[in-house]
Amino acid sequence: MIISASRRTDLPAFYSEWLFNRLKEEFVLVRNPMNIHQIGKISLSPDVVDGIVFWTKNPMPMMDRLSELEKYMYYFQFTLTAYDRDVEPNIPSKNGLIIPAFQDLSKAIGRDRVIWRYDPVFFNERYTMEYHCKYFRVLASKLSDFTEKCTISFLDLYKNTERNVRPLNIQVETLEMQYELMGRFSEIAKEYGFYIDTCAEKIESEGLVIPHACCIDKERFERIGNCKLTLGKDPNQRAECGCVASIDIGTYNTCKHGCLYCYANYSQNIVKKNVMAHNPSSSLLFGEIGEDDVIKERAIKSCKENQLTIFDL
Repeated sequence: MIISASRRTDLPAFYSEWLFNRLKEEFVLVRNPMNIHQIGKISLSPDVVDGIVFWTKNPMPMMDRLSELEKYMYYFQFTLTAYDRDVEPNIPSKNGLIIPAFQDLSKAIGRDRVIWRYDPVFFNERYTMEYHCKYFRVLASKLSDFTEKCTISFLDLYKNTERNVRPLNIQVETLEMQYELMGRFSEIAKEYGFYIDTCAEKIESEGLVIPHACCIDKERFERIGNCKLTLGKDPNQRAECGCVASIDIGTYNTCKHGCLYCYANYSQNIVKKNVMAHNPSSSLLFGEIGEDDVIKERAIKSCKENQLTIFDL
């Protein structure tokens, strides 16, 4: 089983104490986002957890405690864009704090375990094609020694996202704009010695050889852990998504970054309410178990293959 921590919120940035408590106690309770009274009890025992993917824009609260993860295979999906505070209002200084944190994390765990994400990409009067290409190059010059690849995606306008980004006057990009950006990014990446891929994008071009990303990546875990995993595609993700199956232990409406493009926060008022209900010692990310709640233990197991084949010898 792979744990996703988390597509729904930035656990490393805001809830690292809770996360380490859950790993220490080897279980977590997660509400079903489609039925809030249904709670899943998920084992976090190293015996069944084959790997953890941490999603973050700021790993600094975890940096001094990485030794507590030694029983697990893991890597980070680290989002670092060129947007300013008009888009990402609560991200700490990128030059002063976040870029050094990326570099330090890579030094601590290896460049193969820190994936750079430049997403989502959108265009407006300020964030033009030239702007993205200029600052992608700037970031590439600072991060290329500390990662193997960068994953790119374009903004998807969900209902709550469309409402939140309205002040930005976003220009809906054409396929030609997407091809141009990906081509120019690809050349920059080649120059600096890493590669790019796309996250859940449909774009295909004869002139571009850019693979589709597997953000929850079976092959990366096999390489990190020197093992074989029996894992199939995640049926709950979009057709273009290459991720293998995982269990997400985060909760929507809990991320405090406040990024305007975020699909996981529906209302800042709800976020504030949920944050106030967070208890680092609780089994739930926020709130308490109520009388109407039903807890069901998820039947999970390790997907590691124990039987060697002639191809492994």
